[in-house]
Formats: sequence, structure tokens, C-alpha cells
Amino acid sequence: MKCPHCLDSFHEQLARTSAGDGPEGNWFVNHQLCPACGRSIVILEQRALGHSTYRTVFPKSTARDPIPAEVDDPSVVNDYTKAVLVLEDSPEASAALSRRCLQHILREKVQTKSRDLADQIQEVLDSKTLPSAIAENLDAVRATGNFAAHPTKSTNTGAIIDVEPHEAEWDLEVLEQLMDFYFVQPAKAQQRRVAMNAKLNAAGKPPLK
Repeated sequence: MKCPHCLDSFHEQLARTSAGDGPEGNWFVNHQLCPACGRSIVILEQRALGHSTYRTVFPKSTARDPIPAEVDDPSVVNDYTKAVLVLEDSPEASAALSRRCLQHILREKVQTKSRDLADQIQEVLDSKTLPSAIAENLDAVRATGNFAAHPTKSTNTGAIIDVEPHEAEWDLEVLEQLMDFYFVQPAKAQQRRVAMNAKLNAAGKPPLK
């Protein structure tokens, strides 16, 4: 597992304690100290009908990697961060925030003109500017979002509509790919260009055009 404090990966060895039984099933508290940073990780487990569901209750955070420093758009940072934090408590709220964040990125980075998110996605796909793998994943957002069954998802990205947890998780993964493509990679390319021009200047050669 990955520590939600320091994000270091380690072998899971949770101490499991019964927290009682009820009509909802059997409850357990799972606890472990991260061997890297020494901080507590507490996971609540609910077991019913032979199946267990888990929720990290401490820390109230996520094991996802932090937003790269190159992502300098406050709206993207704010919506993505909130979408991650509420994922376990409300996949519906997380998906709504992710859709709003996605729409903002497409408008700002691709200058999409459509009002509906589904149509915005189609604009980007038609532009052929994304690598095929990212384009396919972005296209799948429409399928996981089930826009056909819930049209308000595309016309009102902030709508709170029932979604499956894996749908909300998928939205986050696609956002991470788009942040890397539109923010991280251009910033790294610019850094490499600046470094190369410095070397060319020191050698008395003209800079890159």
C-alpha cells in the first residue's frame, strides 16, 4: 500500500480490531504505522454479505500523487484537490468537480467553444492534438459519464448525479493525464530549451528558434 502521508509504498501489515456488529454488518478498525514516516494510518472496514468495503479515516487525504508544481492554474488546482479529497465520501461530488475541472482545462488550453462538456470533448478529439492514448481515455469519459442517459451531465458539469466510484476515479486519472500533457510537458520542454540556449550562448552560437 501507499502511505497517504508521505506517499512511500510499503507492505501492508494492518492490525485489525473489531468495532462491533450491527444491521449494516461487521465493523473493524485497521491500523498501521508507516515504516517510512512513522505516522498512523487508520482504515475503517465494513463487512457485509461476505464482502468488505474500506475507508481511510485518518489521515483525511489520499494516496494519489500531489499536483505537479507546473500546474499553475488556481482553478485547476482547487477543483482537482477537492475532487480527490471527497472521492471516498461522495463519488458523485468528486465526479462533478472533476467534470468542472476538465471543462476549464479544455476551454483554457484548447479554446473549445461548445457549451456542453460532451461536445467540448468531441472538439478536442476532432483537433487531433492529443496523443492517441490520452485521446482514447478522454473519449471514454463520455462513456463512463453516461451522458446519453443523463444529459444534464454535459450541460451542467456541476450537477450532482449518481455515479459509480470507478467512474469518479477514472475522471481523476484522465485529469492527471491532461495536466501532464498541457502543463507539465510544455514547462519541461521550455526548461530544456532555456538550458540549451544557455549552452549555445556560451559557445558563441545563435539560440534555438
